[in-house]
Amino acid sequence: MSGSKQPTHPLSHLHWWTDIHRSTAANLRLGVSLCFIAGATNAGGFLAVGQYTSHMTGLLSSIADNLVLGQFGLIMASLAAIAAFLGGAMTTAWMVNWSMRRHLRSAFARPLVVEAGLLLLFGMFGAAINLFADFFAPLTVLILCFIMGLQNAVITKISNAEIRTTHVTGLITDIGIELGKLLYFHRSESPIKVVANRRKLRIHLSLTAAFLLGGLAGAFGFKFWGYITSVPLALLLVLLVWGPISHDLRRGMIAPEPPKHQG
Repeated sequence: MSGSKQPTHPLSHLHWWTDIHRSTAANLRLGVSLCFIAGATNAGGFLAVGQYTSHMTGLLSSIADNLVLGQFGLIMASLAAIAAFLGGAMTTAWMVNWSMRRHLRSAFARPLVVEAGLLLLFGMFGAAINLFADFFAPLTVLILCFIMGLQNAVITKISNAEIRTTHVTGLITDIGIELGKLLYFHRSESPIKVVANRRKLRIHLSLTAAFLLGGLAGAFGFKFWGYITSVPLALLLVLLVWGPISHDLRRGMIAPEPPKHQG
């Protein structure tokens, strides 16, 4: 048999967790990592600009309230934030689909490279937000909303919508449903048994805990160290994408032509 067999890279290695070759365990590991980053970014962003940037429900509610109150400036700000979140999700869809057509290992990693770059930008130039708050604070809100949309779309595509990382309303709802099943009292004569999905419960508890721990880390970091706290988050993302990105770089596959159809 001619030719060399391409070496496999176990998904247990952190720097391969964003590879296009997936497993359930890798999805959960990546989801927990991204939940931690999202929680830290969301909490840190609140301390930086006074607004949670992954809470689209709250933004839509604020639009309704401000319409009634006639606060059209606040309506436009909320619409811009929602548009930035949508833009992040759309960017992920474009990048992943473009990369998949070219059979790149880094299809899921590429949007996270963009996120890492934006977090580095946020951390390194955070001082400008304080110096020129009127200009940079609204821009920062848009950047953070874009990051949240970008990241949530990545893990949604990877896990076939099983995992979300930037908001926990759905996660806590599902936890409540499964806990209700788990604690359901069965009568001995009942022919139908209510059975909790313990695997789903463990996954959602893990994701929620990671978001909370990330929020604590982000809030603590921004309180004592300021914007530089986002730099370690960006470096963690770099670690997560390093395997697939370096693989494609070594093979000159960062922007190859899509395969041509034989006609």
